[in-house]
Amino acid sequence: MSATAKRTFSLPPEQAAYIDVLVSQGTYTSASEVVRAGLRALKDRDDAVEKWLQTEVAQTYDKMRRDPDRAIPAKQVFDELRARHAAQLKDEA
Repeated sequence: MSATAKRTFSLPPEQAAYIDVLVSQGTYTSASEVVRAGLRALKDRDDAVEKWLQTEVAQTYDKMRRDPDRAIPAKQVFDELRARHAAQLKDEA
């Protein structure tokens, strides 16, 4: 039994060219190595998002359920964001 599973997939020309550049520069030794590195990075990102959801988002949700008065009304948040944005635009002008 092989230690790897073969897959066939199609890529847009830009992505295929990027893989070719990485291999030709010597950053990776093969296209398969580039794809494996990309999948490892994707898994790391997905794991980080899952950890964030479980630790921070879920805890914040639970706190809000216990004490809904902690919440800031959406209108207030958007009004403050619009005011900040307007001030930034004014400062840039």
